[in-house]
Amino acid sequence: MRAPFARIADSSFNRRNLESHAVQLVCLDLEGVLVPEIWIEFAERTGIPELRRTTRDEPDYDKLMKYRLALLKQHKLGLPDIQKVISEMGPEPGARDFLDALRQDFQVIILSDTFYEFAMPLMQQLGMPTLFCHKLEADAEGYLVNYHLRMANQKKEAVQRFKEINFKTIAAGDSYNDTAMLREAHAGILFRAPDNVIAEFPQFPVEREYSGLMAQIRAASARI
Repeated sequence: MRAPFARIADSSFNRRNLESHAVQLVCLDLEGVLVPEIWIEFAERTGIPELRRTTRDEPDYDKLMKYRLALLKQHKLGLPDIQKVISEMGPEPGARDFLDALRQDFQVIILSDTFYEFAMPLMQQLGMPTLFCHKLEADAEGYLVNYHLRMANQKKEAVQRFKEINFKTIAAGDSYNDTAMLREAHAGILFRAPDNVIAEFPQFPVEREYSGLMAQIRAASARI
């Protein structure tokens, strides 16, 4: 049901955005914003509670990934096992309608610290939005042996480059690894963030429903 985000045809909001000298771009995190946390889902299905640890708990991403790869090796779980879980997942309720409505008025890019090998089934369910993320390396038996960042601090760096080519940017995310992106953007919003992140970054407005996030994005669009 698309009513909460129904768009008024030829709206003044849309005309103002398109006529601006600097087109506005919305950058969204993926996990926790549009889809469930993949590692948490995997932890619950495999019964390995240690895999519930995410960037909400550990701000050092390299430390977190090495911890995850060691756990997977210990339990003899490989990429096919993780992909099976992901294939049974879907977006958060209301995420596809929110994203479809948002893309009517903004260019939207998903900036995520997940991996293409994980995310593509979920991207198909979200209408294939543009995704910038990372790559995994598996051995011949499917066990994960390494991960490869597209670049360090890619969320912040991407927003910086967008600004350099004259995009006004609005960013939303939920975790520690999103906060640099939120600070770099012209406007940043926390969405369904845990209390520890909210407490450490009180400068960002907080929303928990897609209707509120849409309202915050539109308010930021009018302001920047």
